[in-house]
Amino acid sequence: MRIELDQLAALRTAGTPRGITSVCSAHPVVLRAALRHGVATGATVLIEATCNQVNHQGGYTGMVPADFAALVQQIAAEEVCPMDQVILGGDHLGPNPWRDRPAEEALAEAEKMIAAYVAAGFRKIHLDASMGCLGEPVALDDEATARRAVRLAAVAERVAREQGGAMPRYIIGTEVPPPGGADHTLHEVPPTDPKAARETIAVHRRMFAAAGLADAMDRVIGVVVQPGVEFGNHNVIPYARAKAQALAHVLDTESALVFEAHSTDYQGTAPLSELVQDGFAILKVGPELTFVLREALYALDLIASDLIPGYGDRPLRATMERIMLDAPGEWERHYTGSPAVQAVLRHYSLSDRIRYYWVQPAAMQAVDRLMAALKGQSVPMPLFWQHWPDANRFSDTPLDPDALLIWRVTQCLDSYHAACSLGG
Repeated sequence: MRIELDQLAALRTAGTPRGITSVCSAHPVVLRAALRHGVATGATVLIEATCNQVNHQGGYTGMVPADFAALVQQIAAEEVCPMDQVILGGDHLGPNPWRDRPAEEALAEAEKMIAAYVAAGFRKIHLDASMGCLGEPVALDDEATARRAVRLAAVAERVAREQGGAMPRYIIGTEVPPPGGADHTLHEVPPTDPKAARETIAVHRRMFAAAGLADAMDRVIGVVVQPGVEFGNHNVIPYARAKAQALAHVLDTESALVFEAHSTDYQGTAPLSELVQDGFAILKVGPELTFVLREALYALDLIASDLIPGYGDRPLRATMERIMLDAPGEWERHYTGSPAVQAVLRHYSLSDRIRYYWVQPAAMQAVDRLMAALKGQSVPMPLFWQHWPDANRFSDTPLDPDALLIWRVTQCLDSYHAACSLGG
Protein backbone atom coordinates (compact mmCIF):
# COMPACT_ATOMS: atom_id res chain seq x y z
CA MET A 1 0.00 0.00 0.00
CA ARG A 2 1.36 3.42 -0.97
CA ILE A 3 1.44 5.75 2.02
CA GLU A 4 0.70 9.43 1.44
CA LEU A 5 1.79 12.31 3.63
CA ASP A 6 -1.77 13.00 4.77
CA GLN A 7 -2.15 9.43 6.04
CA LEU A 8 0.83 9.38 8.40
CA ALA A 9 -0.83 10.92 11.46
CA ALA A 10 -3.99 8.80 11.16
CA LEU A 11 -1.94 5.62 10.80
CA ARG A 12 0.03 6.48 13.93
CA THR A 13 -3.15 7.26 15.87
CA ALA A 14 -4.67 3.95 14.72
CA GLY A 15 -1.70 2.04 16.13
CA THR A 16 -0.33 1.07 12.71
CA PRO A 17 2.46 3.63 12.22
CA ARG A 18 4.15 3.84 8.86
CA GLY A 19 6.80 6.17 7.52
CA ILE A 20 8.03 7.90 4.39
CA THR A 21 11.66 8.29 3.41
CA SER A 22 12.69 11.79 2.41
CA VAL A 23 15.55 11.64 -0.12
CA CYS A 24 17.55 14.85 0.27
CA SER A 25 19.96 14.89 -2.64
CA ALA A 26 20.42 16.51 -6.03
CA HIS A 27 22.83 13.90 -7.38
CA PRO A 28 21.35 12.36 -10.55
CA VAL A 29 22.46 8.83 -9.61
CA VAL A 30 20.75 9.12 -6.21
CA LEU A 31 17.61 10.54 -7.81
CA ARG A 32 17.56 7.71 -10.35
CA ALA A 33 18.01 5.11 -7.63
CA ALA A 34 15.15 6.64 -5.61
CA LEU A 35 12.78 6.72 -8.56
CA ARG A 36 13.71 3.22 -9.70
CA HIS A 37 13.20 2.04 -6.12
CA GLY A 38 9.77 3.66 -6.14
CA VAL A 39 8.82 1.73 -9.27
CA ALA A 40 10.01 -1.53 -7.72
CA THR A 41 8.24 -1.02 -4.37
CA GLY A 42 5.25 1.12 -5.27
CA ALA A 43 6.14 3.45 -2.38
CA THR A 44 5.79 7.21 -2.41
CA VAL A 45 8.99 8.84 -3.64
CA LEU A 46 9.60 11.97 -1.56
CA ILE A 47 12.50 14.01 -2.94
CA GLU A 48 13.56 17.21 -1.25
CA ALA A 49 15.87 20.10 -2.09
CA THR A 50 17.30 22.51 0.48
CA CYS A 51 17.36 26.31 0.42
CA ASN A 52 21.13 26.45 -0.09
CA GLN A 53 21.16 23.71 -2.70
CA VAL A 54 18.32 25.00 -4.90
CA ASN A 55 16.79 28.48 -4.82
CA HIS A 56 15.60 31.25 -7.13
CA GLN A 57 19.20 32.43 -7.49
CA GLY A 58 20.51 28.96 -8.35
CA GLY A 59 21.96 27.73 -5.05
CA TYR A 60 25.19 25.77 -4.97
CA THR A 61 23.89 23.34 -7.60
CA GLY A 62 23.16 26.16 -10.03
CA MET A 63 19.53 24.99 -10.22
CA VAL A 64 16.42 27.06 -9.60
CA PRO A 65 13.40 25.08 -8.32
CA ALA A 66 11.97 24.65 -11.83
CA ASP A 67 15.31 23.16 -12.95
CA PHE A 68 15.33 20.67 -10.10
CA ALA A 69 11.71 19.71 -10.77
CA ALA A 70 12.51 19.24 -14.46
CA LEU A 71 15.48 17.01 -13.61
CA VAL A 72 13.31 14.81 -11.39
CA GLN A 73 10.59 14.67 -14.05
CA GLN A 74 13.10 13.72 -16.75
CA ILE A 75 14.59 10.88 -14.71
CA ALA A 76 11.11 9.74 -13.61
CA ALA A 77 10.06 9.51 -17.26
CA GLU A 78 13.17 7.49 -18.08
CA GLU A 79 12.45 5.15 -15.17
CA VAL A 80 8.71 4.99 -15.98
CA CYS A 81 7.84 6.28 -12.53
CA PRO A 82 4.53 8.19 -12.64
CA MET A 83 4.81 11.70 -11.22
CA ASP A 84 1.67 11.18 -9.16
CA GLN A 85 3.84 8.81 -7.11
CA VAL A 86 6.45 11.54 -6.56
CA ILE A 87 6.31 14.37 -4.02
CA LEU A 88 8.72 17.31 -4.30
CA GLY A 89 9.66 19.00 -1.05
CA GLY A 90 11.59 22.09 -0.02
CA ASP A 91 13.70 21.87 3.13
CA HIS A 92 14.63 24.76 5.46
CA LEU A 93 12.86 27.27 3.24
CA GLY A 94 13.48 30.65 4.81
CA PRO A 95 16.12 33.37 5.02
CA ASN A 96 19.08 31.08 5.78
CA PRO A 97 21.01 31.67 2.51
CA TRP A 98 20.79 35.45 3.09
CA ARG A 99 21.12 35.62 6.88
CA ASP A 100 24.16 37.90 6.56
CA ARG A 101 21.78 40.63 5.34
CA PRO A 102 19.24 42.73 7.28
CA ALA A 103 16.14 40.75 8.17
CA GLU A 104 13.74 42.51 5.82
CA GLU A 105 16.09 42.04 2.87
CA ALA A 106 16.68 38.36 3.73
CA LEU A 107 12.96 37.69 4.13
CA ALA A 108 12.20 39.34 0.81
CA GLU A 109 14.58 36.87 -0.85
CA ALA A 110 13.00 34.01 1.11
CA GLU A 111 9.58 35.05 -0.21
CA LYS A 112 10.89 34.92 -3.78
CA MET A 113 12.38 31.48 -3.09
CA ILE A 114 9.13 30.13 -1.61
CA ALA A 115 7.19 31.45 -4.60
CA ALA A 116 9.62 29.77 -7.01
CA TYR A 117 9.38 26.44 -5.17
CA VAL A 118 5.59 26.39 -5.12
CA ALA A 119 5.33 27.59 -8.73
CA ALA A 120 7.62 24.69 -9.74
CA GLY A 121 5.27 22.13 -8.18
CA PHE A 122 6.85 21.59 -4.77
CA ARG A 123 4.06 20.78 -2.34
CA LYS A 124 5.84 19.74 0.88
CA ILE A 125 7.21 22.93 2.37
CA HIS A 126 9.36 23.15 5.49
CA LEU A 127 8.92 26.68 6.86
CA ASP A 128 12.16 27.55 8.64
CA ALA A 129 12.65 31.16 9.70
CA SER A 130 14.43 30.34 12.95
CA MET A 131 17.81 31.84 12.15
CA GLY A 132 18.74 35.38 13.02
CA CYS A 133 19.76 37.79 10.28
CA LEU A 134 22.23 40.69 10.39
CA GLY A 135 22.35 42.20 13.87
CA GLU A 136 19.98 39.61 15.36
CA PRO A 137 20.58 36.70 17.74
CA VAL A 138 21.83 33.51 16.08
CA ALA A 139 18.51 31.78 16.82
CA LEU A 140 15.16 33.53 17.18
CA ASP A 141 12.46 32.80 19.76
CA ASP A 142 9.25 30.95 18.90
CA GLU A 143 7.22 34.12 18.44
CA ALA A 144 9.57 35.71 15.91
CA THR A 145 10.16 32.42 14.13
CA ALA A 146 6.44 31.68 13.80
CA ARG A 147 5.62 35.23 12.68
CA ARG A 148 8.13 34.96 9.84
CA ALA A 149 7.06 31.42 8.97
CA VAL A 150 3.45 32.60 8.61
CA ARG A 151 4.61 35.41 6.34
CA LEU A 152 6.28 32.83 4.09
CA ALA A 153 3.27 30.52 4.24
CA ALA A 154 1.08 33.35 2.97
CA VAL A 155 3.25 33.55 -0.15
CA ALA A 156 3.05 29.79 -0.66
CA GLU A 157 -0.74 29.88 -0.28
CA ARG A 158 -1.13 32.71 -2.79
CA VAL A 159 1.05 31.08 -5.46
CA ALA A 160 -0.58 27.68 -5.00
CA ARG A 161 -4.07 29.16 -5.37
CA GLU A 162 -3.04 31.05 -8.50
CA GLN A 163 -1.78 27.80 -10.00
CA GLY A 164 -4.62 25.57 -8.93
CA GLY A 165 -4.19 21.94 -7.95
CA ALA A 166 -3.08 20.61 -4.58
CA MET A 167 -2.38 23.07 -1.78
CA PRO A 168 0.93 22.80 0.11
CA ARG A 169 1.51 20.60 3.11
CA TYR A 170 3.70 22.27 5.69
CA ILE A 171 6.36 21.23 8.15
CA ILE A 172 7.13 23.58 11.05
CA GLY A 173 9.79 23.53 13.73
CA THR A 174 13.52 23.91 13.45
CA GLU A 175 15.30 22.04 16.22
CA VAL A 176 17.53 20.03 13.96
CA PRO A 177 21.15 18.85 13.89
CA PRO A 178 23.68 20.94 11.96
CA PRO A 179 23.07 20.59 8.20
CA GLY A 180 25.17 17.73 6.88
CA GLY A 181 26.09 16.49 10.35
CA ALA A 182 28.30 17.81 13.14
CA ASP A 183 31.97 18.69 12.75
CA HIS A 184 33.31 16.91 15.81
CA THR A 185 33.12 13.56 17.57
CA LEU A 186 29.78 13.30 19.34
CA HIS A 187 29.00 11.61 22.64
CA GLU A 188 25.34 12.42 23.31
CA VAL A 189 22.52 14.34 21.62
CA PRO A 190 19.53 15.03 23.91
CA PRO A 191 16.04 14.88 22.41
CA THR A 192 13.92 18.01 22.15
CA ASP A 193 12.30 19.04 25.42
CA PRO A 194 8.61 18.03 25.17
CA LYS A 195 7.58 21.40 26.59
CA ALA A 196 9.49 23.18 23.81
CA ALA A 197 7.82 21.02 21.15
CA ARG A 198 4.35 21.80 22.54
CA GLU A 199 5.17 25.51 22.64
CA THR A 200 6.37 25.50 19.02
CA ILE A 201 3.08 23.95 17.91
CA ALA A 202 0.95 26.28 20.04
CA VAL A 203 2.72 29.46 18.91
CA HIS A 204 2.48 28.54 15.23
CA ARG A 205 -1.20 27.66 15.62
CA ARG A 206 -1.87 31.03 17.22
CA MET A 207 0.12 32.98 14.62
CA PHE A 208 -1.49 31.20 11.67
CA ALA A 209 -4.95 31.94 13.07
CA ALA A 210 -4.11 35.60 13.73
CA ALA A 211 -3.01 35.96 10.10
CA GLY A 212 -6.24 34.44 8.79
CA LEU A 213 -4.43 31.28 7.71
CA ALA A 214 -6.10 28.71 9.97
CA ASP A 215 -6.83 26.54 6.92
CA ALA A 216 -3.11 26.51 6.11
CA MET A 217 -2.36 25.45 9.70
CA ASP A 218 -4.74 22.55 9.13
CA ARG A 219 -2.33 21.44 6.41
CA VAL A 220 0.65 21.42 8.75
CA ILE A 221 1.39 17.71 8.85
CA GLY A 222 4.61 17.54 10.83
CA VAL A 223 7.00 19.15 13.26
CA VAL A 224 10.77 18.99 13.09
CA VAL A 225 12.23 17.91 16.43
CA GLN A 226 15.46 16.31 17.60
CA PRO A 227 14.86 12.66 18.54
CA GLY A 228 18.44 12.29 19.74
CA VAL A 229 20.05 11.04 16.51
CA GLU A 230 23.04 12.56 14.80
CA PHE A 231 26.25 11.86 12.95
CA GLY A 232 29.53 13.73 12.96
CA ASN A 233 32.60 13.42 10.81
CA HIS A 234 33.72 10.32 12.68
CA ASN A 235 30.78 8.67 14.43
CA VAL A 236 27.04 8.14 14.69
CA ILE A 237 24.71 8.62 17.66
CA PRO A 238 22.04 5.91 17.35
CA TYR A 239 18.44 6.35 18.41
CA ALA A 240 18.04 5.77 22.16
CA ARG A 241 14.36 4.98 22.30
CA ALA A 242 13.89 5.24 26.05
CA LYS A 243 15.25 8.78 26.10
CA ALA A 244 12.76 9.97 23.49
CA GLN A 245 9.55 8.60 24.99
CA ALA A 246 8.50 11.82 26.70
CA LEU A 247 8.90 13.63 23.40
CA ALA A 248 7.01 10.92 21.52
CA HIS A 249 4.06 11.32 23.93
CA VAL A 250 3.58 14.91 22.74
CA LEU A 251 1.82 13.36 19.74
CA ASP A 252 -0.75 11.75 22.04
CA THR A 253 -2.56 15.10 22.16
CA GLU A 254 -1.69 16.16 18.60
CA SER A 255 -3.54 13.58 16.54
CA ALA A 256 -3.11 15.49 13.25
CA LEU A 257 0.68 15.64 13.43
CA VAL A 258 3.76 13.48 13.16
CA PHE A 259 7.39 14.29 13.78
CA GLU A 260 10.00 14.77 11.08
CA ALA A 261 13.47 13.48 11.93
CA HIS A 262 16.52 15.01 10.25
CA SER A 263 20.03 13.50 10.04
CA THR A 264 18.81 9.92 10.35
CA ASP A 265 21.69 8.83 8.09
CA TYR A 266 23.69 5.72 9.09
CA GLN A 267 21.13 4.59 11.69
CA GLY A 268 20.30 1.22 10.13
CA THR A 269 16.95 -0.53 9.83
CA ALA A 270 16.30 -1.37 13.50
CA PRO A 271 16.73 2.16 14.92
CA LEU A 272 14.90 3.65 11.94
CA SER A 273 11.93 1.34 12.50
CA GLU A 274 11.83 2.35 16.18
CA LEU A 275 11.75 5.99 15.11
CA VAL A 276 8.76 5.29 12.86
CA GLN A 277 6.98 3.37 15.60
CA ASP A 278 7.47 6.32 17.96
CA GLY A 279 5.90 8.83 15.59
CA PHE A 280 8.95 10.09 13.71
CA ALA A 281 7.24 9.22 10.47
CA ILE A 282 9.26 11.30 8.01
CA LEU A 283 12.87 10.11 7.89
CA LYS A 284 15.27 12.42 6.11
CA VAL A 285 18.43 11.00 4.56
CA GLY A 286 21.03 12.72 2.41
CA PRO A 287 24.76 12.40 3.11
CA GLU A 288 24.52 8.62 3.58
CA LEU A 289 23.23 8.24 0.03
CA THR A 290 26.13 10.15 -1.50
CA PHE A 291 28.57 8.53 0.95
CA VAL A 292 27.70 5.06 -0.35
CA LEU A 293 27.81 6.38 -3.91
CA ARG A 294 31.35 7.68 -3.29
CA GLU A 295 32.19 4.35 -1.67
CA ALA A 296 31.07 2.55 -4.85
CA LEU A 297 32.91 4.92 -7.17
CA TYR A 298 36.15 4.56 -5.22
CA ALA A 299 35.83 0.76 -5.21
CA LEU A 300 35.39 0.79 -8.98
CA ASP A 301 38.37 3.17 -9.26
CA LEU A 302 40.50 0.60 -7.43
CA ILE A 303 39.19 -2.26 -9.57
CA ALA A 304 39.89 -0.37 -12.79
CA SER A 305 43.39 0.50 -11.55
CA ASP A 306 44.18 -3.19 -11.08
CA LEU A 307 42.30 -4.50 -14.11
CA ILE A 308 42.82 -2.14 -17.03
CA PRO A 309 46.29 -1.36 -18.42
CA GLY A 310 46.83 2.36 -18.83
CA TYR A 311 43.93 3.41 -16.61
CA GLY A 312 46.31 4.69 -13.94
CA ASP A 313 46.55 4.47 -10.17
CA ARG A 314 43.22 5.61 -8.71
CA PRO A 315 42.83 8.63 -11.02
CA LEU A 316 39.29 9.38 -9.80
CA ARG A 317 40.43 9.75 -6.20
CA ALA A 318 43.41 11.82 -7.32
CA THR A 319 41.12 14.11 -9.30
CA MET A 320 38.77 14.62 -6.35
CA GLU A 321 41.70 15.38 -4.06
CA ARG A 322 43.01 18.01 -6.45
CA ILE A 323 39.58 19.61 -6.89
CA MET A 324 38.97 19.82 -3.15
CA LEU A 325 42.42 21.29 -2.46
CA ASP A 326 41.96 23.87 -5.20
CA ALA A 327 38.54 24.94 -3.83
CA PRO A 328 38.47 24.21 -0.07
CA GLY A 329 35.46 26.37 0.73
CA GLU A 330 33.01 23.47 1.15
CA TRP A 331 35.15 21.45 3.58
CA GLU A 332 37.93 23.49 5.19
CA ARG A 333 36.01 24.92 8.15
CA HIS A 334 34.29 21.58 8.81
CA TYR A 335 37.36 19.32 8.84
CA THR A 336 39.76 20.19 11.64
CA GLY A 337 42.94 18.43 12.70
CA SER A 338 46.33 17.73 11.21
CA PRO A 339 46.86 17.69 7.43
CA ALA A 340 46.78 13.88 7.57
CA VAL A 341 43.43 13.87 9.41
CA GLN A 342 41.98 16.41 7.00
CA ALA A 343 43.14 14.31 4.06
CA VAL A 344 41.16 11.33 5.35
CA LEU A 345 38.09 13.44 6.12
CA ARG A 346 38.04 15.01 2.67
CA HIS A 347 37.25 11.62 1.21
CA TYR A 348 35.75 9.55 4.01
CA SER A 349 33.95 11.84 6.50
CA LEU A 350 30.42 10.73 7.30
CA SER A 351 29.29 14.29 6.59
CA ASP A 352 30.41 13.59 3.00
CA ARG A 353 31.22 17.13 2.00
CA ILE A 354 32.83 15.69 -1.11
CA ARG A 355 29.27 15.61 -2.45
CA TYR A 356 29.54 19.31 -3.27
CA TYR A 357 32.31 18.58 -5.78
CA TRP A 358 30.81 15.92 -8.05
CA VAL A 359 29.30 18.65 -10.25
CA GLN A 360 32.73 20.05 -11.11
CA PRO A 361 33.61 19.43 -14.79
CA ALA A 362 36.86 17.66 -13.91
CA ALA A 363 35.01 15.36 -11.49
CA MET A 364 32.35 14.50 -14.07
CA GLN A 365 35.04 13.78 -16.67
CA ALA A 366 36.88 11.47 -14.26
CA VAL A 367 33.67 9.59 -13.43
CA ASP A 368 32.80 9.28 -17.12
CA ARG A 369 36.27 7.92 -17.85
CA LEU A 370 35.89 5.33 -15.08
CA MET A 371 32.46 4.25 -16.29
CA ALA A 372 33.69 3.93 -19.88
CA ALA A 373 36.78 1.98 -18.84
CA LEU A 374 34.77 -0.65 -16.94
CA LYS A 375 31.69 -0.90 -19.15
CA GLY A 376 31.46 -4.43 -20.54
CA GLN A 377 34.55 -5.62 -18.66
CA SER A 378 34.50 -8.99 -16.93
CA VAL A 379 35.80 -8.46 -13.40
CA PRO A 380 37.23 -11.59 -11.74
CA MET A 381 35.61 -12.53 -8.44
CA PRO A 382 38.88 -12.27 -6.47
CA LEU A 383 39.18 -8.63 -7.56
CA PHE A 384 35.71 -7.89 -6.17
CA TRP A 385 36.68 -9.76 -3.03
CA GLN A 386 39.69 -7.48 -2.71
CA HIS A 387 38.02 -4.11 -3.31
CA TRP A 388 34.24 -4.56 -2.94
CA PRO A 389 33.31 -7.95 -1.46
CA ASP A 390 29.57 -7.28 -1.27
CA ALA A 391 29.45 -6.75 -5.04
CA ASN A 392 31.05 -10.07 -6.01
CA ARG A 393 27.71 -11.20 -7.51
CA PHE A 394 28.58 -8.93 -10.45
CA SER A 395 31.82 -10.77 -11.20
CA ASP A 396 32.69 -12.71 -14.36
CA THR A 397 29.94 -11.14 -16.52
CA PRO A 398 29.99 -8.02 -18.70
CA LEU A 399 29.84 -5.17 -16.20
CA ASP A 400 27.34 -2.31 -16.24
CA PRO A 401 29.04 0.09 -13.79
CA ASP A 402 26.12 2.54 -13.77
CA ALA A 403 23.79 -0.23 -12.61
CA LEU A 404 26.30 -1.10 -9.90
CA LEU A 405 26.14 2.45 -8.52
CA ILE A 406 22.34 2.32 -8.48
CA TRP A 407 22.48 -1.04 -6.71
CA ARG A 408 24.68 0.36 -3.93
CA VAL A 409 22.45 3.38 -3.29
CA THR A 410 19.39 1.12 -3.40
CA GLN A 411 20.79 -0.97 -0.55
CA CYS A 412 20.51 2.12 1.64
CA LEU A 413 17.02 2.92 0.36
CA ASP A 414 15.94 -0.67 1.07
CA SER A 415 16.87 -0.18 4.71
CA TYR A 416 14.69 2.91 4.95
CA HIS A 417 11.83 1.28 3.08
CA ALA A 418 11.88 -1.68 5.45
CA ALA A 419 11.81 0.61 8.47
CA CYS A 420 8.96 2.70 7.09
CA SER A 421 6.92 -0.44 6.32
CA LEU A 422 7.32 -2.26 9.65
CA GLY A 423 4.75 -0.27 11.64
CA GLY A 424 3.81 -0.97 15.21
